Amino acid sequence: MTLHFYFARRYLWMFLTVFGIFALFQGLLDLIEEMRRFDDSVSFGQVVQVTLMKLPSGIYEIVPLVMILSTVALFLGLARSSELVVTRASGRSGVTALMAPVVVALLIGGLVVGLLNPIVSATSKRYTELRETYESGSASALSIGPEGLWLRQGGDEGQAVIHAARANAEATLLFDVSIVVYAPGGGPATRIQADRAHLSDGYWVLNDAKAWPLTAGLNPESGAKLHDELRLPSTLTQDSIRDRFGKPSAVAIWDLPAFIQGLESSGFSARRYIVWMHMELSRPLFLVAMTLIGAAFTMRPTRLGRTGIAILSAVLLGFGLYYVRSFAQIMGENGQLAPLVAAWVPPVASVLLAMGLVLHMEDG
Repeated sequence: MTLHFYFARRYLWMFLTVFGIFALFQGLLDLIEEMRRFDDSVSFGQVVQVTLMKLPSGIYEIVPLVMILSTVALFLGLARSSELVVTRASGRSGVTALMAPVVVALLIGGLVVGLLNPIVSATSKRYTELRETYESGSASALSIGPEGLWLRQGGDEGQAVIHAARANAEATLLFDVSIVVYAPGGGPATRIQADRAHLSDGYWVLNDAKAWPLTAGLNPESGAKLHDELRLPSTLTQDSIRDRFGKPSAVAIWDLPAFIQGLESSGFSARRYIVWMHMELSRPLFLVAMTLIGAAFTMRPTRLGRTGIAILSAVLLGFGLYYVRSFAQIMGENGQLAPLVAAWVPPVASVLLAMGLVLHMEDG
């Protein structure tokens, strides 16, 4: 038991070290990118704030790489210090030495999904809001529920709140639309009702629309006008709506079941969110597979040589399995694979492949 605690402590410390190094480099790269994005009107402090909001999502994506590099560094250190040789000489196999790192990897995976995932969700949304605020002067929003779809857009001409009973898959074509336009001072200025609204370049095209002025002291109905086609300026784009509407990572893992239910009750397809939820639940198992792969190529004695090739093989195999997992996710989102198959088969297959490599390297 003491030996297991020793290996677990070494592995945890190595993971935290590699994680901190990658977080530092990721933060510096994001800071440079954001400084290039904004002009002189945005201060350095605001750029740092945007960078900090973006950093968790970048780190979240490279956790598998951090896991495999931590395992490689751990077992290379144990092999060079002959600790693995002593462990084997004491009657413990290399597979037994792997138990502690595997348990630590499983616990780290659980913490990543349970704690880091909600943080990434919150900071990603805040990053999008800050970026739009600094770029266009105001933030936009999208909300979906049983009562339909809600959008908010803003700009120099004021805010606008858009409600639609139904929408297409990308939320760029709305049906049974109701819009309240607010003046730059904050008060409501116009109410618009339309059968359809289509997002074009820089404006909404409203069909069969009726507009009521909401000026104080004026009867709205007496000033109402009918329009076969009415154009409303918009700061929204198809990409910005698609980012909000189509990024499951923007929803915390704890809120996903209720969000999926709300999507389905609103008439939207929740397949992408269902696949993402199962992908997140299977993430700890995939991190265990990365640990086993890193160990499979580096548990051999260093006197046998070819250490560089072994490290490169472990990293390349890890990347290969990561892209297979991403490809399965895409197929699941497109409906070519069932969500459970797309999310769980790659991690399970990765663990079995890694265990086969470990047993082959250990016992020949």
